Amino acid sequence: MGTDNVLTFAAVVRLSFEPAWLALPRGDRRVWATRVNDISVRYPKVSLAWYDSDALGSGYTDFVICRFSDFASYHFLWEELRDLELFSRPYVRIVDVTLGIERGYEAFERSASGE
Repeated sequence: MGTDNVLTFAAVVRLSFEPAWLALPRGDRRVWATRVNDISVRYPKVSLAWYDSDALGSGYTDFVICRFSDFASYHFLWEELRDLELFSRPYVRIVDVTLGIERGYEAFERSASGE
């Protein structure tokens, strides 16, 4: 959290890529990745980091760590992504989302003390 008292949020979005995704040729998967990237760059207030976890996770194949201070940008990004056939076919589904506030206890303490 910066000195301007803006809260910074993080979301860990766990995804499961379905067998239909794996059946696609890798070139088609790259086309989808480009479409997702094209959407995500329209939301510069949301930082995304994509992680592959097929061999490491349980119940999900990938996860995305999203960092943001503007909750609307985060929400609108995922609304736009979920409108893609990627989610409706489905090639991928959202398994779980974990949200947190970076150093939220400090923000509370400043708020409670009137700082």
